[in-house]
Amino acid sequence: MTRRTIPIALALILLPAAIAVVHVTGAAEPPTPKRTGLPTVRDFGAVGDGEADDTAAVQRAVNARIGDVVLPRGVYRITRPIVIELDKVGWTSVVGCGTARLVMAGPGPALRFVGTHAGTASPQTVKPDVWERQRTPLADGFEIVGAHPEACGIEAAGTMQLTVSRVTIRHTLHAIHLVRRNRNVVVAECHLYENRGVGLYLDDVNLHQINVAASHISYNAGGGIVVRAGNVRNLQVSGCDIEGNMAADGPPTANILIDSTGGDAGTAEVAIVGCTIQHTAGAPDSANVRYIGTDRAGRAFGHVTIADNVLSDVQTNVHIQKARGVAITGNTFWKGVRHNLLVEDSTNVVVGPNAFDRNPAYRDEKSADAALLLRRCRDATLTGLHVNGVRRAAAALAIEACRRINITNCTILDSDAAGILLEDTDHSRISDCLIRNDRDDAGDWVPIRISGGRGNMVADCLLDRPPAIADGTAQARGNVVAE
Repeated sequence: MTRRTIPIALALILLPAAIAVVHVTGAAEPPTPKRTGLPTVRDFGAVGDGEADDTAAVQRAVNARIGDVVLPRGVYRITRPIVIELDKVGWTSVVGCGTARLVMAGPGPALRFVGTHAGTASPQTVKPDVWERQRTPLADGFEIVGAHPEACGIEAAGTMQLTVSRVTIRHTLHAIHLVRRNRNVVVAECHLYENRGVGLYLDDVNLHQINVAASHISYNAGGGIVVRAGNVRNLQVSGCDIEGNMAADGPPTANILIDSTGGDAGTAEVAIVGCTIQHTAGAPDSANVRYIGTDRAGRAFGHVTIADNVLSDVQTNVHIQKARGVAITGNTFWKGVRHNLLVEDSTNVVVGPNAFDRNPAYRDEKSADAALLLRRCRDATLTGLHVNGVRRAAAALAIEACRRINITNCTILDSDAAGILLEDTDHSRISDCLIRNDRDDAGDWVPIRISGGRGNMVADCLLDRPPAIADGTAQARGNVVAE
């Protein structure tokens, strides 16, 4: 072979590939995304113009067992749920690049993931077929918009390691609806916005291990994150913006509502950390975080940590009922219309350093009482609280019908009526606190009032007036009154 024939031979070999490249790159509508080269729902007949009914085409893509159900740019109108039976179709992800929209124009969820996992999160309970056909179903990178009164976003049952990421869901009933049983769920970088029901709904579900991170969950009329009944463990909510998730004319709910009523085991092992949680003060009995535990079989569940959040503009910022093992620390509270903190019928509660403030910049002088109240609790420690400007309440910090409450190193300033009130409370201690009111309209203020109860102690506090202690209720020593 001569040197001249070598490039000619190469040219003949490469010519078909070059023609193919020219053909593909010159096409107006590439049949597959350049990013992956995978078939898309358009290859199965989807039109994506927002007018055609693409239900059958998208379902065909799922049933074809291609694994990656790709949604290229377009608006895909569907009228029935796309059902992903993982045991039949195998590992399946529904994915887009942020430019696709599913319009759910019928009742039910746009996507329904169905698995058969019946075990726990322990590896020995996961059957081989779950690992080989069902694990880690993924919804990523697209939008769902409801166009029917009963349309929902994503529903899952029986799944193992469901992941929902970079998904926007709007104008549905419930955005993400978890039912019956699931394990190891991740919801991350999602926008669950302006839905008629709940943003993320754990509906009487048996679910252990769920992480909710870096998401916006806002303006959902039935609540932001709602857990009802069921058996839920290991719920972590971190780095989210959660706001306005309650309707002014709807039933009471919360930005984060955990209600164990009616469940066999309730919800426990909860961490809510590093979030902004706020609005709406005008909604009935609104709360930012409301935890309602259960005492079935004489056991109170809880183990709840609420830390390093920003909380404001509701009727009650944090409301805890029937819980055991609660830690609340490092948060900033303001504009709790009735209460910044309300704890009832709970035990082993620790409230550490928090800022309970009244900031004139937020125009809450007249609108918020911002009181702190523990009622029918026992065995609690409150330390390092900074409380300023509680209005129209019996005390800035009221302890009613409680037992063994330890209050230390708190600063309580410029509040109406009283700084700390112990009412019908036994064997409790107030020590090393700074409590005073320097307002011109302090009136009949007292820094500490104790009425009823027995075996209490007040020691080593700095006060602006003498405490008011009913006979036989407490011993006082070492306190300094400095007008």
